[in-house]
Amino acid sequence: MLTQTTTRVLEPSDLGAALAILDREPVANAFVSARVQVAGLDPWRLGGEMWGWYEDGMLRSLCYAGANLVPISATPAAVRGFADRARRSGRRCSSIVGPAGPTARLWRLLEPSWGPAREVRAHQPLMVADRMPDGIEPDPYVRRVRKNEMETIMPACVAMFTEEVGVSPLAGDGGLLYQARVAELVGSGRAFARIEDGKVVFKAEIGAATPQVCQIQGVWVAPEYRGRGLSVTGMAAVLRYALADVAPVVSLYVNDFNKPARASYQRVGFDEVGEFMSVLF
Repeated sequence: MLTQTTTRVLEPSDLGAALAILDREPVANAFVSARVQVAGLDPWRLGGEMWGWYEDGMLRSLCYAGANLVPISATPAAVRGFADRARRSGRRCSSIVGPAGPTARLWRLLEPSWGPAREVRAHQPLMVADRMPDGIEPDPYVRRVRKNEMETIMPACVAMFTEEVGVSPLAGDGGLLYQARVAELVGSGRAFARIEDGKVVFKAEIGAATPQVCQIQGVWVAPEYRGRGLSVTGMAAVLRYALADVAPVVSLYVNDFNKPARASYQRVGFDEVGEFMSVLF
């Protein structure tokens, strides 16, 4: 029995306790919960380690340490413990992302050794919807992307990623990992688009998904089609698919400075329920 405050890498036998913490905030924890529910806590299958923070022998907080560093239900004491471990391990992640309060505290502790960041997005509203909006007709031309349409969808995915993150997903490994992730979403029927004359006009994906909640990501409208309301009707179409086929609650998070996107999501019925923060390297 652990009798002091401490952090350690969780093992498969800790799965039940970890899931209990993740289930406390199913919307905020959707990304990590989805991975853990599929892969368990084996680091190879999970794509990273799950750190646990213990107080008086009880698991209180988590931190996913993979391509992203994600604090979960992290108390201030847990954040300090996770920061100490992260400093010792060295930076291996491409971002720190999670609920704004714990993420900000974690970054303050890590910035002296990990900084500077390429960009800090301190305010990213977390939004949810659990029903279709009144008065918004879903775009009838938004549909699931077919498996034989990878060459059609990839340029739009790359454009979206580059515009959103500020770097191309093709850097480093030539885009192999990114293309595999897009192919996974297409293959599972969670990539959606409006395609006209072989060109993607609107697209979005349902990324993380659990029985409680799923998360829409990668929303993009071709630049020459912006300002026509396609994001509103397109999102309504994706929301309809998500509620019908994936989960009873649909979430997303958005940059606070992206006022057109926030307005579109609000029109489709998404309400703000929290705030995320992202630190990009």
